[in-house]
This record gives sequence, structure tokens and C-alpha cells, in this order.
Amino acid sequence: MEKNNLVSIIMPSYNVERFIRYSIESVLSQSYEDWELLIIDDHSSDRTYSIAMDYCHKDARIKVLKTKEPSGSPAEPRNLGIRSARGRFIAFLDSDDIWLSSKLKEQLSLIQNEQAVIVYSDYEKIDEQGNSRNRIIRAPRQVEYFGLLKGNILACSTVLVDSKKLEKFYFEKQGHEDYALWLKVLRLTRREARNTGTIQMLYRVREGSISSNKINAIKWVWRIFRENEGLSLLSSFYFLTHTLIRSFLKFVK
Repeated sequence: MEKNNLVSIIMPSYNVERFIRYSIESVLSQSYEDWELLIIDDHSSDRTYSIAMDYCHKDARIKVLKTKEPSGSPAEPRNLGIRSARGRFIAFLDSDDIWLSSKLKEQLSLIQNEQAVIVYSDYEKIDEQGNSRNRIIRAPRQVEYFGLLKGNILACSTVLVDSKKLEKFYFEKQGHEDYALWLKVLRLTRREARNTGTIQMLYRVREGSISSNKINAIKWVWRIFRENEGLSLLSSFYFLTHTLIRSFLKFVK
């Protein structure tokens, strides 16, 4: 049964024994305490699962699930978490990223706005060792469907969704699955995504991560435009150009 004020936090994990403690601790440090944390292990070969279970035994709000076999992407673990979620509000936190303590409290206040189906925040990039490089990524204060086609400004680990404002949603197994989902949500609901305008997440930049291959990223965005959104060739080129410019500006920060 859905609990009205409960936030269900979805955390996919795969071979992140070096980082997952920091992610979990950032949830435990939230000033808003009515949450459940669903950690979905994608058959890790290191100590990720056992570390998650240690926290599960210490706090009843933490639950650990496991995929039947390694899926190779965050989509299936996230979907397993969504299916198990009991909260009206669903948030996403990758298992190498870190939330600031006011993240949920600030976002829940903003998402009460009738037009907002998704809330997100600005974030700071940190290196693999957790060191700050003063690389702040600030996004527009709000965005609608056509604005989001010009580039994904919604970092997944900052996103909070109000599930009462849309049908049950799931990620497709494809590149940039989060971007594809945000576009679909904004297109179908004709609502907006809104930014708290504050930094609420530390994004860990890791070498060799799925999202670090720039050539693949371009191919993924093109597929989303052509296949998911059904855009014409001309429109796809137009929005891809905007996406590349926005991606470059984000990269150099």
C-alpha cells in the first residue's frame, strides 16, 4: 500500500564497494526522515551486496534486493526498485553519488506545485577519490518537454518524481535510459520539471563509467530522438546540435 508522504529511494548497485557506504550514509543523514531506501544489487562480484546488507540489518528503512542475473545497465535494477516502492514520491540515487542533507526536504516542498511532476537540483562534480574540483553544474530553474529535447539537464541522482501525477513508469533498457524516461514523462503529462536552484548532490566522475563514452552518448541521444520520440531527421539534427553544445559547456566546467 502506498504511503502518502513516504519517499522511496531507488539505488542500483554494481561493484561499488569503494563508494556505496558514502551514498547510503548520505541518505541516513537526510533531515527528512520518512523514507525507504531500496538498494538493488545487480549481482556484484565484490563486497557491495554484503556492505548493503550490513546497513539493512542496522536500519529497518533499508531493504536490499537482487537481480536474478547481471543486467549490465541500471535500468533493470531501477525497475525492480520501482515495482517494490511503497512511497508516493520516488527518488533516485546512484551508488557512487552523494546527497546533501537537505535534498529531500527542499525537493518535497517544491514538488507540491501543481505543475511540477519532476523536481531536480544543481550538483557539484567530484573526482573518483571524492575530492572537490569546484565544478558546479547549474541547470535552468524549470524545463518543459521541448526545452528538455535541447539536452538532458536532469541529473538522475537529483531527481524526485511524484507518482500520483503520472501512471506507473519504468526505464527502458537503452543508452541514456533516464533521459528517455524524463522526456516521456514530460511529453505525456504536459507538465514541467522544476529545479530547487540549490546544490543537492555530489556527482562522482569515474573513469570507464557507462556514461563516459562520448561517441556512444551521441548515438544514444540520436536513437532517443528518432525512435523514442519519433522526431524527423531535421528536428533530430536541430535538437542534437543543442545537446552537443550543452554537453560541451557542461564538460568544460
